[in-house]
Amino acid sequence: MILVFGGTTEGRKVVEELEDAGSPYFYSTRTDGQQIDLVHGIHLTGGMDLDKMTVFCYAHGIRLIIDAAHPFAEDLHQNVLLLAHQRHLPLIRFDRIYPPRTDDVMWCKDYQDAIRQLESHGIGKLLVLTGVNTIGKLRDYWSRHECRVRILHRQASLAMARKACFPEDHLVYYEDDDTPSLIARYHPQAILTKESGESGGYEEKVRAAHEAGIQVFVVERPEYPPSIAGAEDVVLHRVNGPHGLRRAVEHLLPEFYPLHSGLTTGTCATAAAIAATRRLLLGEKPLTVPVVLPNGETISVDVEYGEDYASVMKESGDDPDVTNGLEIRAEVSQLDEGETTKIEIVGGEGVGIFTLPGFDYPPGEPAINKAPREMIRRNLQPFGTPLRVIISVPRGAEIARRTFNPRLGIEGGISIIGVSGIVKPFSEEAFLESIHKCLEVARASGADRVVINSGAKSERFVKAVYPDLPQQAFVEYGNYIGETLKMASELGIKKVTLGVMLGKAVKLAAGQLDTHSKRGTMDKEFISRMLDEAGCPLDLSTLTLARDLWKMIPPAKTEAFCHVVIGHCMAHCAPLLGDGQLNILLIGEDGEIHPVTPQPRPSSF
Repeated sequence: MILVFGGTTEGRKVVEELEDAGSPYFYSTRTDGQQIDLVHGIHLTGGMDLDKMTVFCYAHGIRLIIDAAHPFAEDLHQNVLLLAHQRHLPLIRFDRIYPPRTDDVMWCKDYQDAIRQLESHGIGKLLVLTGVNTIGKLRDYWSRHECRVRILHRQASLAMARKACFPEDHLVYYEDDDTPSLIARYHPQAILTKESGESGGYEEKVRAAHEAGIQVFVVERPEYPPSIAGAEDVVLHRVNGPHGLRRAVEHLLPEFYPLHSGLTTGTCATAAAIAATRRLLLGEKPLTVPVVLPNGETISVDVEYGEDYASVMKESGDDPDVTNGLEIRAEVSQLDEGETTKIEIVGGEGVGIFTLPGFDYPPGEPAINKAPREMIRRNLQPFGTPLRVIISVPRGAEIARRTFNPRLGIEGGISIIGVSGIVKPFSEEAFLESIHKCLEVARASGADRVVINSGAKSERFVKAVYPDLPQQAFVEYGNYIGETLKMASELGIKKVTLGVMLGKAVKLAAGQLDTHSKRGTMDKEFISRMLDEAGCPLDLSTLTLARDLWKMIPPAKTEAFCHVVIGHCMAHCAPLLGDGQLNILLIGEDGEIHPVTPQPRPSSF
């Protein structure tokens, strides 16, 4: 069981990621002010001291702690660390993403240091954006200077301000005005804020002050983990995003997630490039390197080294991916050009080449997509040196023959891909992304029609109907018929043929635009009503598979039934294509095509 300490934006992110596992856990917040919906988690409210934490962990068999509390919740951080030490529990710190510290603000070690610096700079009129909990810490300042403090407009916060004897007419509220409006209204000489990270709106506050031409004083975030003698043995994993959290949980408590995540080829290539660069420029050979993902979070990736390259072994987790176990290499050299931010990315052995339009880059370019290229550049630019990066994949050409690459016009190897940087097992997002890419290539092929079908078997049959269309015009939708048609419409594809076999067709006719078995089952009652409409009522009590209908329906009634099925499918599907022209082919067990295509009409049921 997992125990999470939250109550913050980070706490919500933890909950969202843990809920995906479908396993139980506990989520603890000091107050009940955070409204959050839990399905598998149990929400605990009320602050716990160390003794209560210890008793709770013992009573509920807690095996992992996640600290997602506010970075300035120092007492809680200390208690959590002591708890992990005393109970011998692993600890994950889910932290915020912090912008780099800059010298255009005044950095303060703590609130006493802030008071000293404010007074030494002659600040007599201040807007405080550090919250109600800091009013008492700033008493020595506001008791002698004009000070406005922004707090949450709720009774608990008002009570704390009153207890500290802060004048209520100098309180301002989050709900009333944003930082620029408050600065414009009260004309402070400076603002005081905390190093609260991206989710705390730190950059927005600093930007507003700079635009108004006033000074900024920032209280530095406390050190994490707290310095506690004897607690150095705690197994601590630090993450700052949902992907890193999931991977840490999968490592520390493998059974929590039924299926485990993996890394995209883009993340592997980026990690290898970072390691090769550190080796080249710094003489280092770390066994793990930090990789900044497209969402801004950082994860750690294991790396290895060859004679003149660094490499990462591709891990797909529990996702069925033919690239699992492939070695992704990066060889890095310095460029002589004077542009310090130039990062040249080249495809080497085993990386495919685009031969058709429709991708992020023109034909002739290596099949390294936009997101991985941006990842590599973002992670290497801080080195401040122009670099040439060669990405290669031994065995890439061999493996590519077992992927979609040949039909997409990618020759000679695999693609370096990945939008998020992480592969979630059996990811719906990844599959839809691949459909979208196939549709883009189909459009770019210049074919006057795109034919969508469920898989290899149905594609083989519909190809016979359109023998002159190029391979790229045939796109597999799997079960995502509705989403595929929507994407075709968004891409401006005007002519679409939908090839569908009877098992999916009867679901589609009933309005199930996603025909996966986990989304819905065959509706015998609906099929019976379609049979009635076709003038061939049947007893369906023994029907277990839709394809058995081909044997049950009298041959003289087959076309009438197909007409009805296609009509209902059209009623649900045609509107998704907008002003495009949809044709539906109903495919029989032996590949016979039933091309009856009445105009879209509402269902008669």
